[in-house]
Amino acid sequence: MSISNNTPPITLSAQVKQAVDNYLKQLDGYDATGLHAMVLAEVEKPLFEATLQYSGYNQTKTAQILGISRSTLRKKIEQYDLS
Repeated sequence: MSISNNTPPITLSAQVKQAVDNYLKQLDGYDATGLHAMVLAEVEKPLFEATLQYSGYNQTKTAQILGISRSTLRKKIEQYDLS
């Protein structure tokens, strides 16, 4: 049985903001440094994992979906040990 829900999905942007807000609240007075690089690293790996899975691990299709070159994709696959 499925329940119909007319509420639009939460945007990715809103989810990221909520996650960052939660992270900053948990710092409890500690200084935050390198947040930009940390967020990019935390988001990039699952982005590549999900897109590779979605494309059936077809690198050409994955690169096209992501809007990057296949060589960049291969570097990221190696960087994140996704092979």
